Amino acid sequence: MTAEPNAQDKPFRLDEATIEELHEAIQSGRTTCVAVVQHYIDRVRAYNGVASVLVTQDGAPVAEAKGAVRAMAALRFPTETVKASSVLPDLHKYNGPPLEYGRMEATASDPDVMQQYGMIVGKPDARKVNALATLNIRGERSVTCRGDFDRHPSAGPLPPDAPPVCEMFRRLPDALERAAELDATYGRNPDLEKMPMYGVVFSFKDPFDTKDMRTTAGGDARYDIDFPARDHVLVEQLRDKGAIIFAKAVNTEYNGRAGNPSGRNAPGKVLPSTLGYQRSTWGGNPANPYDTTRAASLGSSSGSGVSVSANLVMASLGEETRASCRGPANHNAVALILPHKSMLGFNGGAIGADIYCDRSGILCRTIADCARVLDALKDPVEGYYDPRDPYTTVPRSSVLSTPYASHAKMSGAPGALKGVRIGIVRESMGYAAGSKAEEPIVTAAAREIKSVLGGRLGATLVESSDPLWKRDPDVEAMTTDFRRALTRLVPIVMPDLLFRLGRDGRPLFKELAAAIVPTEFAPGKIFGTGTMQPIDYCVALAEGRIAPPANFDIATIQEQELAMAFRFHVPQYLSRRSADWKARGFTETLVDFATLNARSKFWGDDGRAAFKNWEEVTDPRNPLGQRQGVNERIMLRELLRRVDVMVMLENHLDALVRLHTPFPPGKIGGAYQPGLPGNLRLETFYGPNAGLTEVLIPAGYVTTVYDPVFTLSPDGTRYVPVPSDTPTTIPAPGLPFSLVFRAEPGREDVLLKIASAYEAASTRRVPPPAFGPL
Repeated sequence: MTAEPNAQDKPFRLDEATIEELHEAIQSGRTTCVAVVQHYIDRVRAYNGVASVLVTQDGAPVAEAKGAVRAMAALRFPTETVKASSVLPDLHKYNGPPLEYGRMEATASDPDVMQQYGMIVGKPDARKVNALATLNIRGERSVTCRGDFDRHPSAGPLPPDAPPVCEMFRRLPDALERAAELDATYGRNPDLEKMPMYGVVFSFKDPFDTKDMRTTAGGDARYDIDFPARDHVLVEQLRDKGAIIFAKAVNTEYNGRAGNPSGRNAPGKVLPSTLGYQRSTWGGNPANPYDTTRAASLGSSSGSGVSVSANLVMASLGEETRASCRGPANHNAVALILPHKSMLGFNGGAIGADIYCDRSGILCRTIADCARVLDALKDPVEGYYDPRDPYTTVPRSSVLSTPYASHAKMSGAPGALKGVRIGIVRESMGYAAGSKAEEPIVTAAAREIKSVLGGRLGATLVESSDPLWKRDPDVEAMTTDFRRALTRLVPIVMPDLLFRLGRDGRPLFKELAAAIVPTEFAPGKIFGTGTMQPIDYCVALAEGRIAPPANFDIATIQEQELAMAFRFHVPQYLSRRSADWKARGFTETLVDFATLNARSKFWGDDGRAAFKNWEEVTDPRNPLGQRQGVNERIMLRELLRRVDVMVMLENHLDALVRLHTPFPPGKIGGAYQPGLPGNLRLETFYGPNAGLTEVLIPAGYVTTVYDPVFTLSPDGTRYVPVPSDTPTTIPAPGLPFSLVFRAEPGREDVLLKIASAYEAASTRRVPPPAFGPL
């Protein structure tokens, strides 16, 4: 690529710029790597502060507190608090477990650094987003080697009390120093073939190992050495390709807190809601840049999405278990490529949440930039394989032989997708009659799909059926939809699904129990009042001779038993990290779960209790005789991939499109959608559980939302959410939503063609107005 003629006369604006535009500006002399990094540091200093307020029992102010240093200034926490009774109705009547009110406390990692614990809410019009937890700036990029312990080698010897490892650490350039090295070496003539990420400033979800920044998966854990000895393989690839390793993004610690395996440990105090708590005990809680009282994401890579959307970085790598990249992209109006499991490794150099689903995702403001990053992550010899992540043993045929970026160049011209057949997953858009919460986004998304994909771009649309969706007579109906594919595949791929018990201990699929003879569904649990043998029922179901149960759909089958993988992966990661340091002559003693817990603090006592229960897990299996979480994950992936391919083959589809979620970003600390803690519908887990490639593109905004509210339960022991028909008006542009495009591994060329055509035709992204140019 060469700079355009007379390009040097055009002023360069970094905010919202693409990678190609950045490179043109460098080549034409309109900017430098140092200027780029300094620009982002200035924006971080202006916009990356605390965006949440404590919820206290009395609403009284708290004392001023000093936070971690970011962009060369210590965080300043709000002293004002919100009285709990203004958030929780009838609080004087509450007689449940003690509530964990908000408070300031010292962190475990650094007793001089304070952080918010317990209940919080988002601060209105905060003009801060708290997206980045650690900046690659000398003196503040590590707690172990903080301040003068990270003194530049040219400034003389380290203080005598500096940990020995800091002598090695301080020889690593920070972001500004690396930018200066690039400018001095290449000037206006970088080799963009060898360094396609030249000067591109990245943030990374905190679990990704970065040898020059604190890495704790967002946790407040007191490591002997709080940075790893080596980079994650994807970080290494980007560093080698000229990228600026700039920051670690705030994330829900340990990729969503990893659940609770149950055990003898229980929290002493409870939180009525953790909605919008995409929260790190060390880094704090991020806010949505379109409304800082609302969740930054439904998913743990929150800071990645916010930092890209608010122009604090140009690109970010996140991780997704089941929502952690798609949620941030959706809530922040940025593009995402989430390659199939596990074309891009994650667990080889990071703490994951669920090995069977964890995978890396790329967030940028355009899909073309995402594709450029994906190409850059490929090693010229090893490809995308990471020997430390066994899940990267994917079939080589599932990786394109052509550059991914070459397929993300559609113009969006009228008729650009003529001849392309796209299946609409209507299950993502159905909702109960009378419910208002889903209506604004579902209505807008249905219109968007029909008018842009079908109308302007000329694609043939084919919709699935769902009892909660009214058929569109203008859209072709699928001959084989998801429900029919399930009836043909479940009896042979995963028959155990049919014999599941619900939370009430009764058969989940009542029509099955009514049709078959008395049968053991689980040890000692016998149900069945019919005359068919269970295997004959399966044959009849597969052959279409009997109707499937009413609730036999792609939502119901997603529910899984918790696997014990987190208890395996944390010690594996910690022992590997310790071994890496031992090989370099240094000692790291945080090597197991017990030590991790002993040296950690948690923003909620429920997190402390869950981690103690994880520490006490001893068997990689679930209890014998019970559902097995590992088996279910592997079987479900096989099932869902075959369901998707059957639907696409029998309807001659090129790809699928779905609405990511019908819900807008919820209020931080507010009521979640009734029956859906975290506001996550089970059917949204299809892509992650199947491990299929998904691409998200911003699809628009809504300015009217219907937020649920809390009410006190009749017995006064808990707060429960109830729907509300009261609309809230959101200032323009509103709250974002996204469309998700999906296809099987090896069809990413088609997927990127469709997604880039839609992005070019719709141009829906609007930068968050409150975080504009400085």
